[in-house]
Amino acid sequence: MSGPARFSPRAVLFDLDGTLLDTIADLADAANLMLSELGRPARTQDEIHSFVGKGIPNLVRRCMTEGTRATEAEVEAAVAVFRRHYAVVNGVRTRIYPGVTDTLDAMRGRGLRLAVVTNKAEAFTLPLLERMAIAHYFDTVISGDTLAVKKPDPATVHLACERLGVAPAEALMIGDSANDALAAQGAGVPVLLVTYGYSEGVPVDTIECDGLLSNAFQALDHIVKA
Repeated sequence: MSGPARFSPRAVLFDLDGTLLDTIADLADAANLMLSELGRPARTQDEIHSFVGKGIPNLVRRCMTEGTRATEAEVEAAVAVFRRHYAVVNGVRTRIYPGVTDTLDAMRGRGLRLAVVTNKAEAFTLPLLERMAIAHYFDTVISGDTLAVKKPDPATVHLACERLGVAPAEALMIGDSANDALAAQGAGVPVLLVTYGYSEGVPVDTIECDGLLSNAFQALDHIVKA
């Protein structure tokens, strides 16, 4: 083999949960506070880990229905309870993954434009980026409710490229799940996946992509210096 696939992007788009930030402890805390308030048994962090990826409503639905039952009204009410708890714990136990800040510094140093494209709602995304002191790296943030659709819909990636003033072929996506891969591929953007993320319980090496990263900093091996 001839080494890693190489790209010459003008912009890099990042997923948030499971790619830049390890948010699972906060998500699990909020989920279990919600379940406790609703008189339901707690879930393990591993279970909740496999539910993350398609946004809060999906996470709550799976907490409420996997191996048990809940009505649509109960799920809808539970989403509001989760949001209330998550607003309090968001960022408390979150950690930046190893190599991420060095990667962002290096990309900024190369003059690349950076964006976050996440399925997390804006009300939680923007405060979390600020709390973790990485908000200043990003030229734009596409959250789960910026549009009427979320990843894997490629409209999210198209909007990020539009805001950054680059064509999709001039961008590179870095994520941790099939949601990221499908959104990028649907938009005509190459995509690298990290192996340490969440990926909804699916082995990341089974997802079609342009390369796997065991550390965010390895992304730089895939980028040709301008």
